[in-house]
Amino acid sequence: METDMRHALLALFALPALAAAAPIAREDGPAEAKQLIERYYAAIDRGDFRAAYAAWDENGRASGKSFANFRAGFAATARSRVVTGRPFDEDAGMSQRWITVPVDVYATLKNGRAQHFRGNYVLHRVVAGVSANRADAHWHIKSAKLAAVR
Repeated sequence: METDMRHALLALFALPALAAAAPIAREDGPAEAKQLIERYYAAIDRGDFRAAYAAWDENGRASGKSFANFRAGFAATARSRVVTGRPFDEDAGMSQRWITVPVDVYATLKNGRAQHFRGNYVLHRVVAGVSANRADAHWHIKSAKLAAVR
């Protein structure tokens, strides 16, 4: 009994030290969601379509396009930039996280024509530690709904 009490006391005093030593996983929040969309458009602007495609959930498949079709969709684009708004509709459920990022997208085509689109990106991630793939704990684009501004 005395040995059990000693072990219990040792464990009680060791817990704070263990907690202090254990790294706390910082989870992506609204700021990281905005940054993902900004990095996505920066990649498109510099022609790094592989990085842009990888920003989509499910290794790009959530874009609804093969990589070749995704890249081809930007063939006429000379420049692009995005202005992100304040993320909203942050939602959680069953180890899943969702957030919506409003955007204004400005593109210049190779023929010099300017385009302006407005809409939202819905981003997704899982709670850190749930998936064996650490990348799943970071935001990825799940869907996009953009419309031309006239």
